[in-house]
Amino acid sequence: MKLPALILVGALLASGVQALPARLSDKGLMVDGKPFLILGGEVGNSSVSDPKQMAPVFDKAKAIGLNTLLVPVEWDQIEPVEGRFDFTVTDALLAEARARDLKLVILWFGAWKNSMSTYAPAWVKTDQKRFTRARSAEGVAQDILTPFDEDLLMADVKAFSAFMAHLKQVDTSGVVIMVQIENEIGMLPSARDHSDLATKQFMVTRDTEERFQARSYARFVEAMAKAGKAQYDLPMYVNAALNRPGKLPGEYPSAGPLPHLFDIWKGVAPSVDMLSPDIYFPDFVERVKPYAFKGNPLFIPEAHYAGDAVASANAYYAIGELDAIGFSPFSIENLPDGDPLISAYALLDSLAPLINAQRGKETMRGLRAPINYDGVIDTTPQVFELGGCRFTAAFIDPWTARDKQNPNSHGAMIIQTGKDEFVVAGSGVTLTFADTGKERIGMEQVVEGTYENGVFVPGRWLNGDQTHQGRHLRLPPDTWGVQRLKLYKYN
Repeated sequence: MKLPALILVGALLASGVQALPARLSDKGLMVDGKPFLILGGEVGNSSVSDPKQMAPVFDKAKAIGLNTLLVPVEWDQIEPVEGRFDFTVTDALLAEARARDLKLVILWFGAWKNSMSTYAPAWVKTDQKRFTRARSAEGVAQDILTPFDEDLLMADVKAFSAFMAHLKQVDTSGVVIMVQIENEIGMLPSARDHSDLATKQFMVTRDTEERFQARSYARFVEAMAKAGKAQYDLPMYVNAALNRPGKLPGEYPSAGPLPHLFDIWKGVAPSVDMLSPDIYFPDFVERVKPYAFKGNPLFIPEAHYAGDAVASANAYYAIGELDAIGFSPFSIENLPDGDPLISAYALLDSLAPLINAQRGKETMRGLRAPINYDGVIDTTPQVFELGGCRFTAAFIDPWTARDKQNPNSHGAMIIQTGKDEFVVAGSGVTLTFADTGKERIGMEQVVEGTYENGVFVPGRWLNGDQTHQGRHLRLPPDTWGVQRLKLYKYN
């Protein structure tokens, strides 16, 4: 370990008592003993690899209003020489985050990153006698290490364990709240590895090639998670590169934690807390739904590129509709100034106490118009029921010219806070109310406002033209705002 890291470790150890480690519960993600909603962003792969160039990235994250930054930690930087560990970059990440009151999710770039093994140390990559490479069906060596190699597993586990032990020692204030193991694991260009090590095992299996490969990856990750948690018990997840429609295993990164392989990943890797999707395809709504299942808290660690117009609406949908514990666009340091995500996140941050209190109670809905894989949006109004009331959500603003609005970016959430009482937050969505049974529904009151410390602070009372004479609640498409709605019934 280099001298600056040693100095920093001493300062951190002297800073106070070890904070409670983050954990998952039925209330979501708990940080410092309280529910925590991740309003995050993932940095580019190389953006924080040099401590001298980290500060602007962290400054941008703070200016955007993030509460969490997702940052890589590279095996090749941690252990450039076998058995000699250097945590200079890790300690710099902690110091930069702590100085700005930011939390971190660490992405362990170890044996694999986006299928490939480019972040393995040189002493691993160049020792082809000790560390076996995967091979294609034609027998061609790949720049991918095989998960069937016990030497590789032992080496990656040793490095990850050392990292987690160091993290527990120095992170006394609990900056790091989760850890991702590897990154977008998947086999290319074939469904399974065809090295001799893999083929010998495959000859005695009854699995398909992809399921066989998935078991090997899940077994590897389970060993990593179990060893890492033995050092420092933080929530851990593994992320998936999703498959394109009509593609065969190997034409997409085969055998990762994809929906059709959930049974393997959950069964073979029980120490992994979450399977999480990286979603870069337009059909976000359909892609995210399978990952919101019981026993798998939903976290979206990568969602499109920063600045994509759909990001805010996707965040509101995932959090409101599927109880997501967090959302994170990629390459967040490149978010344009004034991007709508900044105000959308600010609003979510103010609503976080309310969101966390309602989690799991089926009192929230997330709203956005679905987009298909080809990028075609379906703006058909959506009908849903909440709190005994029937709502219709429209995604085309009635008071803005069609050519002046982008429904791809329109989204909202609605939260029931009492009998016939709701909080509606978002942009570009209009709600109307249907009669139920023998009674009709009217708007008793609509108040624009803000949330401060979990308490609604009323602003303008909306009436007349703002509610179309009591016919609708409208969230204008040019801003992200919140309104408190009180309905009443009459006949």
